[in-house]
Amino acid sequence: MTSQTPFPRLILGSSSVYRKELLSRLGIPFEVAVPDIDESPLAGEAPETTALRLAQAKAAAIAAKHPGALVIGSDQVATLDGEQIGKPGTHENALKQLQTMRGKRVIFHTALCLLDGRKNGKDAIQFENVQTFVTFRDLPDAELDAYLKIEQPYDCAGSARNEAMGIAILEKIESDDPTALTGLPLIALTTMLRKAGVPLFTKA
Repeated sequence: MTSQTPFPRLILGSSSVYRKELLSRLGIPFEVAVPDIDESPLAGEAPETTALRLAQAKAAAIAAKHPGALVIGSDQVATLDGEQIGKPGTHENALKQLQTMRGKRVIFHTALCLLDGRKNGKDAIQFENVQTFVTFRDLPDAELDAYLKIEQPYDCAGSARNEAMGIAILEKIESDDPTALTGLPLIALTTMLRKAGVPLFTKA
């Protein structure tokens, strides 16, 4: 009889294809479920507080439907001078965002939550806010407009996807966790998974 290392059921609570791709890099089995929550910031809420609250809310929403699972929730909030920068939604809004941010340093708060449905109380939840500092190039309107027409990043906070053409409008990225800007900080996540007893280097 061959003994097998038991892998806990792992669920990524996200609709993001980028987070799914990042988690796939770890080579461990996981499922994807989309949380249905209100992602609006609360009045007067600090950006990092918004990100952490939503990451935990996403994880909790999925965990409630899948008892006993390990659930990953993540959320990202971009800020300029302390003000939140949301998803533009339209070309016009995206152009205004990029015009405001060009030549400036923007902070991206990427919050991560790992909720362990096998445990109770404080031991069941781990969370962290990973900051990434991004300096945007000082580009003319024509280049910003052309970029937006190619990329169409209207569902992306800050209107720039660094994993695609958006990297061309950035001057510098500073972070201790290189995948945080894309939406899932893998250094922080693997630390949490280790603490939860997930065997990262064992095949399922």
